[in-house]
Amino acid sequence: MRIAVDVGGTFTDVIVLDESRSELRLEKAATTPKDPSQGVLLGLRKTGVDFASISHFVHGTTLGLNAIITRTGARVAIVTTKGFRDVFELGRTARDAMYDFTYRKPEPLVSRRFAFEVTERMTFDGQVHTPFDEEEARRVAERIRSLGVESVAVSFLHSYANPAHEEAMARVLAEVCPEVSVTLSHRLSREYREYERTSTAVVDAYIKPIVQRYLHKLDGELRREGFRGQFLMTRSGGGAMTVASAAEQPVHLVNSGPAGGAIGAAYFSRLTGRPNIITLDMGGTSLDTCLVVGGDVRVNSESKVEHWPVQVPMIDIRTLGAGGGSIAWIDPGGHLQMGPASAGADPGPACYGKGGSQPTFTDAALVCGYLDPANFLGGEMALDARLAEDAIRRVVAEPLGLSLTDAASAMIRISEAKIEGAIREISVEQGHHPRDFALLAFGGAGGFVAAAVAREIGIPVAIVPPGPANFSALGMLMVDVVHDFAQTYVTGLDDLDLRAVNEILATLAERGRAALRADGFDAAHTVLEPSVEMRYQGQEHTVRVPLARLAIETADKSSIVQAFNAAHEAQYGHHVDDPVEIVTLRLRAIGTVTHPSLPRVAPGRGADSARKGERDVHRFGAGEPIRYAVFDRTRLGAGDRIEGPAIVEEPSSTTLVHAGDRAEVGEFGEIVITIGGEPA
Repeated sequence: MRIAVDVGGTFTDVIVLDESRSELRLEKAATTPKDPSQGVLLGLRKTGVDFASISHFVHGTTLGLNAIITRTGARVAIVTTKGFRDVFELGRTARDAMYDFTYRKPEPLVSRRFAFEVTERMTFDGQVHTPFDEEEARRVAERIRSLGVESVAVSFLHSYANPAHEEAMARVLAEVCPEVSVTLSHRLSREYREYERTSTAVVDAYIKPIVQRYLHKLDGELRREGFRGQFLMTRSGGGAMTVASAAEQPVHLVNSGPAGGAIGAAYFSRLTGRPNIITLDMGGTSLDTCLVVGGDVRVNSESKVEHWPVQVPMIDIRTLGAGGGSIAWIDPGGHLQMGPASAGADPGPACYGKGGSQPTFTDAALVCGYLDPANFLGGEMALDARLAEDAIRRVVAEPLGLSLTDAASAMIRISEAKIEGAIREISVEQGHHPRDFALLAFGGAGGFVAAAVAREIGIPVAIVPPGPANFSALGMLMVDVVHDFAQTYVTGLDDLDLRAVNEILATLAERGRAALRADGFDAAHTVLEPSVEMRYQGQEHTVRVPLARLAIETADKSSIVQAFNAAHEAQYGHHVDDPVEIVTLRLRAIGTVTHPSLPRVAPGRGADSARKGERDVHRFGAGEPIRYAVFDRTRLGAGDRIEGPAIVEEPSSTTLVHAGDRAEVGEFGEIVITIGGEPA
């Protein structure tokens, strides 16, 4: 048995793959915000699986990200080189809101009174410029202990070139305040730019105590239930890491949950022969979208978490507050808005009957006829339409002078417009035309908006995969264990010191092999992928170029330049003949895990055999309600076709096929909606 669990803001999704029977089982449990591990265990118990039979348990969580967003992380102290106390607070001079005169920088995760200096200094090439002052370091450690600090981020100048002084500071902290968790910047990033490296260490330190407590508790609970398999966590940059590595470097988990959906989309892209896909992952709290090009997702070497840069690989995912629990509100100008605030799991949308009083996307979907109130979660949870109507009428319809159904359909249309903007940002603004892609919609609410969003943007095909509400968890079953390593080495390609570069690559390779050996992988299950970050001389930003092997030879220079020019043109639309330089050497070490195959579905007997009735649906701008046929997805088979307007229901999700569109069930059970009815 392989099991994956994705903890969302509203529901915890569980997927079980029984490899002996080629069966998939899906379960959902309410997320338990006060103790997410309980929601995980509840979801696992609902599957009825014997814990001892689980060979792989893969988990994704946004626990760390939520702690940053809500400012509920640990009390953190920074220890840095004398004279550089304010590096983290000053940051860069760039502004997030260029023309906003009221803009104020967000409050830093660490206030200045918790930033400390120690006399020491390395040069950029790793030589000792000023020796480490151990006595001063001890006084700093004692001050940290007296302030009740929970976690320390150590970031010394040029420690990427020589980490000896950071290691010495760690030893002092371990002696003076052993109860404090410690993050050393060089263990996360061996790259220059002191602000970005310090920010990475601070983010890691800020969430480390919370994540460690959660993972240790969950691991202990699983072991007590009889689990003896491999416990993996999905990484923000793709792949997975062991629970021990995750507890030590939790910064790699900040986008852990959404990464599962992106990994699953890349797998599904290759499986179905559709190399270019735009994802639409609409859950209970937020929506995530990313691009799959040529069967692969884009991984950025540096990203932002909230306002703070992190120098660790992260899949390029755009997130916005547009989920099933997104709350409707009227802005000061009298305009209807949706989100980003969410009703979450507790109390949830008004229709849940758990005390929620604000109208949400889910309430609007119920009022518009998208949802069957008696068939939510397969009938496990009944929805109260009256509560949804009361909330929408009070907050939206009456203030705006709209009918109940016009207000509800407007709420859905505004959510769709926000989603369309996010998709344009990740596609059109990066030089891709949406017509060259298929839209893969998943999450519990993805099927509601897939066809409408695809039509508005000009995407010819929308696909709803099997088990869409649990698809991110499914993607987690397809991960390998991954470690990323990097070393800054700025040099022109014309005067490249091959011996020095190849020594760095060899060191990175040995670190990669050692990390995978510690995770239990032998040489037969180890793959090393070297690459270089390059730029034209005088540029600020870089482009990554893969290397064919772990050593560069003189004859390779011309092919590396050609590959860089091609990559630069693909990313920026042009290339020039200026001199080229290497900035960073990188290596991804992959421990390969056997990937399960997605089971095929039996041929269908015709869609009419799955038809279960009809109901009225209110669509924005349609005037009168439209009669939609209703189908049971669990009774559809490969090759079955449905002409819109139609609703396809399953226990944890609902898909709409609008008038003029045609849906066909694929060999793996996916619903392929051709927009406008013509095959794409």
